[in-house]
Amino acid sequence: MEQYAGLDVSLESTSICIVDGSGRVLREAKVLSEPEALIAWFCEHGTPMARIGLEAGPLSQWLYAAMQAVDLPVELLETRHVRSAFKAMTIKTDRKDALGIAHLMRMGWFRPVHCKSLPAQEVRALLTARKLLQSKRIDVEMSLRGILRGFGLKVGPTTPRSFEGRVRDLVEGHAVLTAIANGMLSARAALVTEFKAIESRLLAQSRRNRQVRTLMSTPGVGAFTALTFAAAIDDPGRFNSSRMVGAHFGLTPKKHQSGETDITGRISKVGDHGVRVALYEAANIILTRSAKSSALKSWALAVAKRAGMKKAKVALARKLAVVLHQLLKTGQQFSLTGRPEAAAA
Repeated sequence: MEQYAGLDVSLESTSICIVDGSGRVLREAKVLSEPEALIAWFCEHGTPMARIGLEAGPLSQWLYAAMQAVDLPVELLETRHVRSAFKAMTIKTDRKDALGIAHLMRMGWFRPVHCKSLPAQEVRALLTARKLLQSKRIDVEMSLRGILRGFGLKVGPTTPRSFEGRVRDLVEGHAVLTAIANGMLSARAALVTEFKAIESRLLAQSRRNRQVRTLMSTPGVGAFTALTFAAAIDDPGRFNSSRMVGAHFGLTPKKHQSGETDITGRISKVGDHGVRVALYEAANIILTRSAKSSALKSWALAVAKRAGMKKAKVALARKLAVVLHQLLKTGQQFSLTGRPEAAAA
């Protein structure tokens, strides 16, 4: 009889549960959350697994890649799906979570998640670090403004370059505030330096990447939006249709239909938040700043006349997801006419 395994991964250890086709628990264990330990345990178990379930999480991609490399039939599960399946559990433990995942594997009631390639993971890590440094710099600036405001010193409107000079002018002659400003401005300078270093690395990477340059042919799509989208998609072939991409990033409306009730709600906002924000910002640029006229912009402006600018931006963000996926899939440049470049030429 076929056997199915569920893994509940934590930082230090992983709970393992194996069940047979009828749901009977055959074996349970707890091993280190290391690829070598997990692979050795399954080799020692001896009986081949039909499926091994692993919930998506911080360590999951690392463990999944190592286990897949030795031909273990491992599946990466969507976190929201697993969480919904476990809502009926009155007692939650690592052991019970592993048992629940094993049962999901046995019944086939799961949605597999794409494990991103190492280059895509590296780009996403750089983008995350850049965003973190940017937000911390803003936090330091806002905190410094708040401290000075308590003494009646108003920094007022500044640019990134004039901020430091304005603060030093305000605190001149006040020993305590000067000491505070020196420390916080030094921290801000370090954040700015590292932010620019990572940003330069990402820009250089965007110039070398053919796929990113292709995406940047679209109006409103810059280097960071293109990098964010390309890293999130990773493999364009994993979507059967480009129309699925908008739903994947939470840009399609929720739907609740039961009997006579039929409600269409706001967008679901599931999936990668960073990609959704990047697409919305690109849509905003196309509608409000881009001087280039295109079939895409004309379509969005028509939506804005019917439903308002806010809904038009969301609709355009969803449309951009479809268009950018097509560009990744075909390798063609964006056409302002809405037709393929080869046909337009």
